[in-house]
Amino acid sequence: MQNLFPMRINKYLALKKISTRRGADELVSAKKVFINGKLAVLGSKVNETDKVEVKGIDNKEYKYFAYNKPIGIETDSPEAGLFPLGRLDKASHGLLILTNDGRITDQLLNPKYFHEKEYVVRTLNKLRSNFKQKMEAGVDIEGYMTKKCKVRILSPFTFKVILTEGKKHQIRRMCANLFQEVADLKRERIMNIKLGNLKSGDMREIKGEELTTFLNQVLHQS
Repeated sequence: MQNLFPMRINKYLALKKISTRRGADELVSAKKVFINGKLAVLGSKVNETDKVEVKGIDNKEYKYFAYNKPIGIETDSPEAGLFPLGRLDKASHGLLILTNDGRITDQLLNPKYFHEKEYVVRTLNKLRSNFKQKMEAGVDIEGYMTKKCKVRILSPFTFKVILTEGKKHQIRRMCANLFQEVADLKRERIMNIKLGNLKSGDMREIKGEELTTFLNQVLHQS
């Protein structure tokens, strides 16, 4: 990792799983980050031999929430100090996981790891007879072949799809390539976390066995 240095302080804290880069900037702005005993500023560089301290974060209590994002708002956290893992575009709705735990960001978003995400999609036009077969096999979206996925047809205009990757606007682009236009897109599940009957705009804390299972899957993967 030596050739990565010197590196910006926000990248360093993200690499150490202390926070996201954005969260690191907030910690620096709040005057909680020190390099070799001196207060860090935005853009400070860190060398490999430097001693970096983050005040007030050692006893941080990690929180995790399931949030039902409404249609029409950008992916963002409704609560200060929490950030969303992954995105849902403005026109989509459903499950987002919000947390202050920077350790799990890379594992959840890194394309080399596989995490199931389940969506219910309604189309404007009737699904073609070969739609399931073509969607499951993988679709060429602007030169990228999507990974195989699972599709279940629910009605002539509705299907469920389980993806293990998350390219930008992936489902909409896959559908467009197969001559289907998306009317509604809702994410219902990320790994073992389910949206359930959570109302639009509401949040619930993820805890107990549900949280243990989730963290085991995310943190203990090779």
